[in-house]
Amino acid sequence: MTISGTTRLAGVIGWPVTHSRSPLLHNHWCARHGVNGAYVPLPVRPGALATALAGLAAAGFEGVNVTIPHKEDAFGLVTRRTHVAQRAGAVNTIRFEPDGSMTGDCTDGTGFIADLRARGIEAVRRAMVLGAGGAARAIAAALLDAGGEVLIANRTAARAEALTRALCGGEAVRWHAWPARLEGCDLLVNATSLGLTGAEGSDGAGYWVQCLERAPSALAVADIVYNPLRTPLLAAAETRGLTTVDGLGMLIQQARAGFASWFGIWPEADAETRALLLVTPD
Repeated sequence: MTISGTTRLAGVIGWPVTHSRSPLLHNHWCARHGVNGAYVPLPVRPGALATALAGLAAAGFEGVNVTIPHKEDAFGLVTRRTHVAQRAGAVNTIRFEPDGSMTGDCTDGTGFIADLRARGIEAVRRAMVLGAGGAARAIAAALLDAGGEVLIANRTAARAEALTRALCGGEAVRWHAWPARLEGCDLLVNATSLGLTGAEGSDGAGYWVQCLERAPSALAVADIVYNPLRTPLLAAAETRGLTTVDGLGMLIQQARAGFASWFGIWPEADAETRALLLVTPD
């Protein structure tokens, strides 16, 4: 990579941001497509987002991605929001416009849908979404806007109910009841951090095996976590012979719109890109 006075700049804001694979992904695409661009990690402490955005815009950056814990704050700081960002209640992609304004988008939900379609899952009639945080909201909104029914289960029932009200759609399901409600669903999405420990118990491998005992054979099971790639939920789904969707495809797909906005090219979400992220450690 050669940096020059005409290099277009973008990056990812987060705290922490050292774990992000976005710089690897975007700089790979810059090299592949011959783009004179660079994408850098930008560690910004909580409470300093407004100052950081103003400085980056003044410094000539094309735009930024925004990750934890800044997505909700970014929603309130941008000049305008896309319909998708408005529905998601968060912003993860910002473009600095020539007039000094900022346009905010949220590509998490649309990236998730794009990954499903890339895997041959073209239409979702009814989905069970686990979680009520930002990622769950973005995914649920995208599924609803695509014409599907959405059930939302969260350990804190009030949060699931609040989410259905915010989305003006969906049905809140009590946490203990969601496995029994899988009948009639063609997609299960885990948008929580549950199951990462691998320990037996409420968030361990044994829990997911039990939950999927009555899952319909046509159910596709997705987990938005990509490290580890094969989560306990996906492992339990595989033992049932169910279709599984890991989180790496969503990571790649959600990045494409930002790259196109900043660098003018829609990059490929292909096997080479996936392989790069798989073999490169955090």
